[in-house]
Amino acid sequence: MASPMSAAAFLKALRDEGVTVVEVGDWKHHNRNHKGPWGPVNGVMIHHTVTSGAAATVELCRKGHADLPGPLCHGVITKDGVVHLVGYGRANHAGLGDDDVFRAVVAEKALPHDNEANTDGNRHFYGFECENLGDGEDPWPKAQLEAVERVSAAVCRHHGWTEKSVIGHLEWQPGKVDPRGFTMASMRKRIRDRLK
Repeated sequence: MASPMSAAAFLKALRDEGVTVVEVGDWKHHNRNHKGPWGPVNGVMIHHTVTSGAAATVELCRKGHADLPGPLCHGVITKDGVVHLVGYGRANHAGLGDDDVFRAVVAEKALPHDNEANTDGNRHFYGFECENLGDGEDPWPKAQLEAVERVSAAVCRHHGWTEKSVIGHLEWQPGKVDPRGFTMASMRKRIRDRLK
């Protein structure tokens, strides 16, 4: 359990990990904090967007839509591996998830199967949306997967977490399938190796 890092520290952590960052608008103050607390933070959650086209994807994640106002994450990872920062603080990305999964992330233990949605993930997770159609066929370029690895490692390194603090949306909330096209087990191995 940790207090969220400042926006400046977040930006520095990403850059120190070798992430190519684009700052979008007033991302440091764009959040949903008026809807509830941000923190303590306990992990990183990875998503896919079910969109294509970098510009449109970044704009959607920044603004959201009628049913779900933005920001929809903290950073958008486009196909080229660039991370576009669109918000900082509480973001509409995780929704309600499984309290057993939450406890496992906090304890950095093996994840149980998610079978209920009763815990506020928007409060506790840094969120990254990845530009991908999510159909299992849209490719995940090497640069994009490396960026997922780097952003996750950057946050974990700052907080002293292991790779076990990084989960996919599909591991958090019943019915979710993202990210689809690579396994979170393989990504956690990459993050573990980077943290060494």
